[in-house]
Amino acid sequence: MDKASIGGVVLAVAGIIAGLLIEGGNLGQILQPTAALIVFGGTMGAVLLQFPLTTVVGAFRSLGHVFAAPRKHDAELIRQMIDFTNKARRQGLVSLDADLQSIEDPFLKQALMLAVDGTEPVELRKIMRVSLDSITEDEERLPAVFESAGGFSPTIGILGAVLGLIQVMQHLDNITEVGRGIAVAFVATIYGVGIANLFFLPFAGKMRLRIRNGHRRREMVLEGVISILEGINPRMLEIKLAGFLDDSDRDEKERAA
Repeated sequence: MDKASIGGVVLAVAGIIAGLLIEGGNLGQILQPTAALIVFGGTMGAVLLQFPLTTVVGAFRSLGHVFAAPRKHDAELIRQMIDFTNKARRQGLVSLDADLQSIEDPFLKQALMLAVDGTEPVELRKIMRVSLDSITEDEERLPAVFESAGGFSPTIGILGAVLGLIQVMQHLDNITEVGRGIAVAFVATIYGVGIANLFFLPFAGKMRLRIRNGHRRREMVLEGVISILEGINPRMLEIKLAGFLDDSDRDEKERAA
């Protein structure tokens, strides 16, 4: 699990609840099913109106990547590319055909298959660039769902507060009911602002970070396969691909070396 994501959620929720309790409040004051129904129902309705159902479902399914620790295998991928380079120089590029079945990464598998089939480097780059752009475009839609939800929910929360105040205005003859009704009405605003800034927008930010890392990894794969096709020296290839690594991956690579 991603300790930062889990710790962030726990810390945010715990801090708000602790502040409420310190001020003499209680959880019952903010647990309002009606307000939750207005905010969550209205937000999800607006999101479904903006995005196709498949995109919304895919976005919520991808939440697992937010809380799962990212796999740090870029350095391992470089070692694999170096092995492919050495094998291609010794036995020929066609010898890599036997390794295709063992490759799990579909992008690497497709690029290497084109290389083995004799595709020219320029054409291979064009073909894989189309695939890369298509994958990135599809992935960019997922965090956009949560960004939109983060924009809708505060406004829906205000709408819920206004609806609550309308009900309060009908009981102006009872000042006790008015005070309690106003407090309840503003719970919808808390829900709207809270889920936007504590969940939806952070989810979108972390997902975009994961997407950028995946895009960089595919760029590295593409450059590696083209370099193999061009017959680059393994040492030069290692230096070239190391430029795609972030600091943590460089440290891992140095320890492995």
